[in-house]
Amino acid sequence: MKLIQVALGAALAVGAIGNALALSPGETVDNFRLLDQRGDSHELYYLSDMKAVVLMVQQNGCKESSGSIVRLNELRDQYKARGVEVLMLNSSLKDDRASIAAETQKLGTTIPVLDDELQLIGESLDATRAGEVLVINPVGWKLEYRGPVASGKSNYAADAVESLTTGQPVKTAKAAAKGCSVRMPEYDARRAHEKISYSKTIAPMLEDKCVTCHRTGGIGPWQMTSYDMVKGFSPMIREVLRTERMPPWHADPHYGAFRNDRSLSNEQVKTLVHWIEAGSPKDKADDPLLAFKKDWPQWAHGTPDAIIEIPAFNVPATGTVAYQNPVVKNTIGRDVWIRAVDFTPGDRTVVHHILAYGTKPGGNPNDPQRALKDSFLGGYVPGQAVNVYPTDTGVFIPKDNDFRFQIHYTATGKASTDVTHVALYFTDAAPKYPLKNVVLLNPRLKIPPNTKDHLETTTRTFDRDVLVYALTAHSHYRGRASKFVAYYPDGREETLLSVPKYDFNWQTAYELKEPKVLPKGTKLVYTTIYDNSVQNKANPDPNIEVHWGEQTWEEMIYGNVRIRYLDETTETVKAAANDPAH
Repeated sequence: MKLIQVALGAALAVGAIGNALALSPGETVDNFRLLDQRGDSHELYYLSDMKAVVLMVQQNGCKESSGSIVRLNELRDQYKARGVEVLMLNSSLKDDRASIAAETQKLGTTIPVLDDELQLIGESLDATRAGEVLVINPVGWKLEYRGPVASGKSNYAADAVESLTTGQPVKTAKAAAKGCSVRMPEYDARRAHEKISYSKTIAPMLEDKCVTCHRTGGIGPWQMTSYDMVKGFSPMIREVLRTERMPPWHADPHYGAFRNDRSLSNEQVKTLVHWIEAGSPKDKADDPLLAFKKDWPQWAHGTPDAIIEIPAFNVPATGTVAYQNPVVKNTIGRDVWIRAVDFTPGDRTVVHHILAYGTKPGGNPNDPQRALKDSFLGGYVPGQAVNVYPTDTGVFIPKDNDFRFQIHYTATGKASTDVTHVALYFTDAAPKYPLKNVVLLNPRLKIPPNTKDHLETTTRTFDRDVLVYALTAHSHYRGRASKFVAYYPDGREETLLSVPKYDFNWQTAYELKEPKVLPKGTKLVYTTIYDNSVQNKANPDPNIEVHWGEQTWEEMIYGNVRIRYLDETTETVKAAANDPAH
């Protein structure tokens, strides 16, 4: 209730958001996150350990911004060791990531250029003049200076940075900037934003993209049940859109297309942010959210062919809970091909993830190597429960195999008992192809203490032709970014998936819209960058060297790849499974 009251009170500030487009020295710069010309992620408020942040408006082919590069490089080199971050911002509609990368290479600079392709950040900063510099003070995120890098004998930007690094007030807060005009059509259409229809545009968008989680019984922390609730949380919605935390989709859109993409389109993001910045206006029509009714069945994929009940587990209020690996006897009584699997945790607050396997009876269920031998069925993480296999594929489970589960429970401060149910869906007949799972991992990882950027790599070279259906990046709280890159036998290189801002709370299986053939001899390289510094707010302890482990204060480099072998059929798999020597 307190959170709702705070959010509703914050709604009074929404109008101020809409009026803060001509940002002046002394005003607050709101947080944002953008990718640069290399696809690396940059979030403004992450730079809170800096003494100053310098941001220059850049536009390809503009004399003023290009001519300022030399002095900007010098400023970076002079102040980097003193805690100053230097960046550029490109909000030009005529430029894209590739052309920005080519331009910076031509100009001889490695300064990151943030690609503001939606112009939302440029609009909020009034970044309409290429070559203009903004100097931001991370203490309170106040704008301290805006104007040219320098003019004549006056080194305005360097003087402002010098003042911030020495704790002195900035003498010149503003100077006239000359430069190319950055065209921002929406910047001049602010009156039109006040006419964006809540009932016809905003509410239907929220129903389609957000209410599935933000509903009674959903996993969202608040419910989109009415206009008043949405307006109250509007400042928060704007903030999570500008930092790209919501909707929870973290793949770089420049690489690949995915059939389970749950992101908003560029136009939807712009429309929603502009509506909020216009004060979240409501038209006179009835509120669609008040009238929205939908049946949310327990099993989203329909009535299961079988339901497995995992034995009850008592989760303590506090302390560490070791991974649980319960085995449930298979009572189906016949060989089956699985085509989908779904999960309903008994208590979602304590269940972090579940992995389901078909397994041979006997042996130690807690053996970590067992996961490499068992038949992987699917997994549950918040925001993803049902696992539907690609068309014409399945996982074979012989009648004498059992089911094993790995469950990660986390204590929440309140004791709980979890009874999770797992739904299985069978094919009517054997599918054409058996679905397989390949894991890329390196249990020898070693992450130094107090390190912002530590890279770990693991590879897999395929000795057969494979078809890739889905890729999943997994690490723990220190994981910051991950990438899958294929190196083909003919020398080509292709990024299959890049997750520039990994979020431990949303471990998505990215399902390729068009499955990718990796011919025999292809080397798949999986990399993860770790942030073991105090700047990582989720970091359990930045002062220790981190090694491989199952618990969240430990780490993993673990890439999961859903494939099928192009030379394999369901008949060969079934024959092998029934072979006593197999």
